[in-house]
Amino acid sequence: MNIHEHQAKQILKKFGAAVPEGVYGFTVEELLEKCKSLKTNKYVLKAQIHAGGRGKAGGVKILDNLNDLEKSAKELFGKKLVTHQTGPEGREVKRLYVEVSSNIEKEFYLSCLVDRASSKIAFISSNQGGMDIEEVAIKSPDKILTNKIELIDEISDEECEKIIEIFHLEGNPKIEAISLIKSIYKMFIKTDANMVEINPLILTKEKKIICLDAKVNFDSNALFRQPKILELRDLNEEEPAEIEASKYELAYIKLDGSIGCMVNGAGLAMATMDIIKLYGEEPANFLDVGGGASKEKVSAAFKIILSDKNVKGILINIFGGIMRCDVLAQGVVDAAKEMNINVPLVVRLAGTNFREGKEILDNSGLKLISAENLDDAAKKIVEAIK
Repeated sequence: MNIHEHQAKQILKKFGAAVPEGVYGFTVEELLEKCKSLKTNKYVLKAQIHAGGRGKAGGVKILDNLNDLEKSAKELFGKKLVTHQTGPEGREVKRLYVEVSSNIEKEFYLSCLVDRASSKIAFISSNQGGMDIEEVAIKSPDKILTNKIELIDEISDEECEKIIEIFHLEGNPKIEAISLIKSIYKMFIKTDANMVEINPLILTKEKKIICLDAKVNFDSNALFRQPKILELRDLNEEEPAEIEASKYELAYIKLDGSIGCMVNGAGLAMATMDIIKLYGEEPANFLDVGGGASKEKVSAAFKIILSDKNVKGILINIFGGIMRCDVLAQGVVDAAKEMNINVPLVVRLAGTNFREGKEILDNSGLKLISAENLDDAAKKIVEAIK
């Protein structure tokens, strides 16, 4: 689960990190009233959307007075920002954030994330702040440090110094940077975060270390024990289909392809997506209905797939274990009878009660194509949509 910059900074501040003073608002009037409390000669206005690249898209402005701030805020509210992370459809700006300007001397990059390959927590640091870290990794890999930490209660000063080594700090800024690493590590553990990214982390001309921007992502599977974090969820920033899927505890992620997929099991779902790509097409979604899905859950999944206008065909790939093929088949039939299906449908069933499931589908009156195995299913759905 992602949150907005202003929310991320409040959490960082709670754990002891230094952030610029700022306020947010859902209307221009609310924002201007709150801005009166800020002690600054320059205001930094930032559009709040769950996407990077806001500055290049016109979503970040430095303003000299409240009149200019009001004018720019009115222009940004309701505007659709298009960045490299939003796609061509962009994201509508529904809240704005204003903070006091900072006197920047140096910019750094800092992030903390789960490294699943090593089962450790990785800190990535660079002296190339303000840039896309992926671009830095390609052009100047020597300017990036990665330090992997064992999961412990508190990170040591020695580990902190290794992480900030590339910043070349001395004196009080170095002490503040070490303190920041400790704060981020503690926040990361306590909030079940997946990633904390500070880009840029800055050294001000007053020799202060400040988090100028912040992006935080949380482990959705741990939200049951993070009620305060869950309250920060902004449904306006999420795909409507993904929100609907979460109501039925379906693992659904919308993609940009043309073949809708309904599969049970994450590994089988990934294999299904891979083989679709192997035969020259793109999956429209990742959808794992789980091992013990009910008829209602399967029906909901089918409707969610069909709600995507990009879907030109559907591949259902079920290997019945706990999931019974006859239950899935009945859910598909029920959903199909409620909706007008005008795209090809390929079904591959194997495992528990697959004969009963096939019989339900065969007697349903639906126009569907049976497949013997995964390879056969992928070939048939690609051919069908062409």
